[in-house]
Amino acid sequence: MKERLEILAKKFNDIFPDNKNEMRFFAAPGRVNFIGEHIDYCGGYVFPAALTLDNVVAIKANGTDTMRLAATDLEGIYQFDLKNIDAAKELEWGNYQAGTAKELLKNGYNLVGCDCLFDGIIPFGSGLSSSASIELASAISFASMGNPLKDPSEFNLVDFAVFGQKAENNFCNVNCGIMDQFASAMGKKDNAILLNCETLEYRYIPLKLNGYKVVLGNTCAKRSLAEVKYNERRSEVDKAFEILSAHLSGRPNLCSFSPSEFEEHKGKIEDPVIRKRAEHVIYENARVIQSTKLLEANDIEGFGRIMIEANNSIRNLYEVTGIALDTMVDEALKIKGTLAARMTGAGFGGCTVNIVKEDYVDEFIKTVGDNYEKTTGITPKFYVCEIGNGAREVFM
Repeated sequence: MKERLEILAKKFNDIFPDNKNEMRFFAAPGRVNFIGEHIDYCGGYVFPAALTLDNVVAIKANGTDTMRLAATDLEGIYQFDLKNIDAAKELEWGNYQAGTAKELLKNGYNLVGCDCLFDGIIPFGSGLSSSASIELASAISFASMGNPLKDPSEFNLVDFAVFGQKAENNFCNVNCGIMDQFASAMGKKDNAILLNCETLEYRYIPLKLNGYKVVLGNTCAKRSLAEVKYNERRSEVDKAFEILSAHLSGRPNLCSFSPSEFEEHKGKIEDPVIRKRAEHVIYENARVIQSTKLLEANDIEGFGRIMIEANNSIRNLYEVTGIALDTMVDEALKIKGTLAARMTGAGFGGCTVNIVKEDYVDEFIKTVGDNYEKTTGITPKFYVCEIGNGAREVFM
C-alpha cells in the first residue's frame, strides 16, 4: 500500500499543483458474495465479504464549495458545486460521488470543497461492486474532511452504507439493494458477513477455508443485458410477493415466506416465470442460513455443495447467467481441485467465485481459462483474492 500511496500522491500533485493543503488517503473495497444472489432487494439474507481489491482516494480540502474529482484511469477533472449538487447528474463521471455527498448533507454532515484523485483496482464491469466502493470511499473521505475533529473510525459506517445505496437509488437511478454498500462499509479481514437485508442485523463468520483459495474468474463479457434484466427481475419478484401476500398477509417481503409455505401456495402464482423467480428467492434465502451453519461447523465441503446448488438456481430459475458465466462455471467444476463455482453479482457477465484447493490453483487458472476462451472467444482474467477490511483511512 505504501508504494501505491506514494505514486498516487505524486499524480495528485501533478493534477492539482496549486493545492498545498494536507493530503489524506481513504480506501473502500469491492465485494464478493458467496451465496444469496438477487435476494437483497427481497429482504433476504446474504453472505458477502470485502475484497482486498479496492478504490483509494487521495484528498485535500481546497477552500471552496466545489468538489473537483479526477481518476488515475481517466483524463480531465470533473467537478460539482456542493450548493447545487443536482447539476452533477449530467456529469460524464462523478455522479456516484455527488450522490453520496448529497446524502451526507441531507443527514447533517458538514462538507467542504475538496480536490480528489481516485485510484481503483476493481475491474470495471466485473460484478465486484466498484460503484459501491466509490460511494463508500467518497462517504468516509468527504465526511472526514468536513468534520476534521472527528476520528473516521467513529463514524457509523452502517449509515454510510445506507447513504451509498440511496445515492445509487435516488441520484444514479440504479434500483440496487443494500448488500454491496454494506460489505464495502463493514468488511472484516478473513470474515464474511451474514446480513439480514431487511433489518440490517449482521454478524461476522470466519472464513476457514482449510487449504482452499478464493479465485475469482472474470468472464470479461460485455454486460449489456444486466441493467435491463435486473429491473425486470425486480418487477417479477414484486409481483410474486403481491400474489403470495394475498394469501399470507402481514409479511414484510418475499424472503419472509418459508420454502414449505411456498410449496403450499405456489399454485396461486399462475405465471410459471413469476413462480420460478419466487422459488429461487425463497429457497435461496434458506440456503444462505444453511450454508453459514455448515461453515461454522467447519464443513467446507458442505458449504461448497450449497454454493453449487445456489448457482443451479440462479441459472435455471432466475435466469441471469448467460453463456459466459455458464461456461466459466461448467469448466471450473471439471477441475479436480474445485470445491465450488458460482456466479456472483448481477449476472450476464461479470465474475464467478470459486473455491479451489491451493495445489490446483495454477492448473485451475490455465485450464479453465483455455477452455473458456475456446468456447466463447473471450480471454478471461483471474484473481486469487484475500478477504479484507471495509472503508477506512489508510496511511503511508
